[in-house]
Amino acid sequence: MAPKSIDAVDDQIKDVIQDLFQIQVATHNYAGSQTQQELVRLITQLAGSLSILSNDASALPDQIPPEIIDYVDSGRNPDIYTREFVELVQKGNQYLKGKSEAFTGFRDALAEEMVRAWPEMKTGVENVLQSNNSKQNRREGSIVQTNGTST
Repeated sequence: MAPKSIDAVDDQIKDVIQDLFQIQVATHNYAGSQTQQELVRLITQLAGSLSILSNDASALPDQIPPEIIDYVDSGRNPDIYTREFVELVQKGNQYLKGKSEAFTGFRDALAEEMVRAWPEMKTGVENVLQSNNSKQNRREGSIVQTNGTST
């Protein structure tokens, strides 16, 4: 039965590391045909551990974006990727905030000019502004000014 948690896969990774360490020790202490059987057994055990790890790890849900894996595979630090990504998102948010504020200012200026040009549309313009939750409308009670007087 395949493990269903990252902790179980983590334990399997530790087993693989232990197998590699045992192979390193057996290779260092290699004494010819006397230790050959032990080395073959350890390599077979490592192959089995890697096979189990591969099968079980592939059943886990992907939580790391492939871009980060490619970034690490090319020898780069994932923290730098994260920092660059956050900076890019912040830059995009600032751009969109500026755009939103510009449209809000345009909407408010257009409403004022429409009421000045067509005073009979004042109620309709205020209804539109109210339905759009105009900040200025909430702040001042009414966004539209005619002849220097607030309504």
